Amino acid sequence: MARAKAPRPKPPQSATRRLLGFCGLSFAAAAYVGIDYLRYLSPTWHERLQPVLWAALALAAAGRAPFYLHWDAELRAALPFLGSIVFMLSAFLCEAISVRFVSAVMGLQWHGSAAPLPDTGQWLLLALNEKLPGSVVNLLRAHVITLHHYLMLFMMLGFSVLFDCIKAPGLGIATRYMVTMAIGRLLRTATFITTILPSARPWCAAGRYQIPGHPHPWAQKYYVPYASDSHAIRGVIDNDMAYADVQSYPGEHRPDWGRMSFLVDILRPTPGEGPSWYHLLKKASGGCNDLMFSGHMLVSVLTAMAWTEAYGGWISVAIWLLVLHSAQREIRERHHYTVDCVVAIYVGILLWRMTRSIWSARDANRARRLAKLEEVQSRLIHAAKDSDIDEIRDLLKEVELAGREKKGFSQRAILAFAAATIMFTLTCVVLALTLTSDG
Repeated sequence: MARAKAPRPKPPQSATRRLLGFCGLSFAAAAYVGIDYLRYLSPTWHERLQPVLWAALALAAAGRAPFYLHWDAELRAALPFLGSIVFMLSAFLCEAISVRFVSAVMGLQWHGSAAPLPDTGQWLLLALNEKLPGSVVNLLRAHVITLHHYLMLFMMLGFSVLFDCIKAPGLGIATRYMVTMAIGRLLRTATFITTILPSARPWCAAGRYQIPGHPHPWAQKYYVPYASDSHAIRGVIDNDMAYADVQSYPGEHRPDWGRMSFLVDILRPTPGEGPSWYHLLKKASGGCNDLMFSGHMLVSVLTAMAWTEAYGGWISVAIWLLVLHSAQREIRERHHYTVDCVVAIYVGILLWRMTRSIWSARDANRARRLAKLEEVQSRLIHAAKDSDIDEIRDLLKEVELAGREKKGFSQRAILAFAAATIMFTLTCVVLALTLTSDG
């Protein structure tokens, strides 16, 4: 008589919930980008569907949060997360000061007269416009995804930890994202501040800034006399000293900023730009020189790397395709030269891999168990030879305990942290939807 097959075991509930989370996260990410693009295709449907999507995502996260099992891990990751915020904001401040400096140091007249650099990437896109079908060119020109989309896609990835879509803690991957972003911003600042490159949009500075028309005193002495005269350039190389006479220029405006007055020589304020240094930095925006490398592309690459490592699947491939679409649009619209986008892509990839120690999708508990097993391997073999069952049981218990996370907080502290996190997040979502046009 044939032997009956044993019934196939059902997958555990956690695996089922994780599978549903995977499908839901992919759908939510695609729906977010698609619904937001409706602002160009059908503004009426965009106004109807976007609040519905935001409400559904917020309610899903709030409803799942009380049943989340890793709040203790989130609490342990809270302090590094707050430290990463401070680090990132400090990097942004340094970058904003540097952007203003490189935009103002050469003066407004230089911005209008400096020719853009030759860019073969721009030439290639213009040539493709002549060869490709009109529908393909229109797709390449479309504003399918922008900076705030990438930031929100990462937020969605981080909150998917509530549904076991990615490895906990969610604050861990957020910490890695912000630390990597800060390091990238500091590297970018060190790159663009060392050599002043002309913008691909010569009219930018006149429309955005009220900077002085003449160059900075440093440029007056060390650059202008040697900018175009080949004999003067050879002379300064031979002498290794600035020897030429400085032309007569208008004086610099020097407001009293108290303790921050040292920034006057760096930011070059004018009387109509506000009473403090902070007003100037708010207007720094993306600058009006070419800033190597592209900050927008850095954000998009880090978002794509986070999705690829933590989640994977077809949606990660789609995000990488959107990254390439963003890169060609940055070049096509002349926000950046091609080299800025190329450098941003490989710098973002390398930086994300470099910060793996902060958070990784790999199972650290399993790695600790394997390390402990290797440590007690000889003792385990010896106990097996001696048939010492109690010793074997104790050693295996040590291996199991090595893979468990330490519980360092009381249940009350964990619940208070969970409640505060939920309330803070929902408040931010409500404020974002109330005070902005796109969340």
